[in-house]
Amino acid sequence: MFEKLKQIQDLRTQAKAIKSALSSETVQGVAAWEKIKITMDGNQEVKKVEIDPELLKDQNKLQEEIKNAINDAIGKVQKVMAKKMQEIGGLNIPGLK
Repeated sequence: MFEKLKQIQDLRTQAKAIKSALSSETVQGVAAWEKIKITMDGNQEVKKVEIDPELLKDQNKLQEEIKNAINDAIGKVQKVMAKKMQEIGGLNIPGLK
């Protein structure tokens, strides 16, 4: 039983290390010819949104392009996450090897 508790504690420690490493990473998702920029950290938390005032005239276009910029940023963050997981060694989850 104590071995299982130690494995859970080790897993938590690994997860915290990965989260900490990812928080220092940033990516920028762009859309609408870089008129919309979404800055996101490695934990997929949006840190900054920039919108060219020209796009404020067309609400439907603006909504679509914000969605595209967020999806672009998420795709980039997922690549950063995968790279960090490899660098750190990933999560060592007993029974999943």
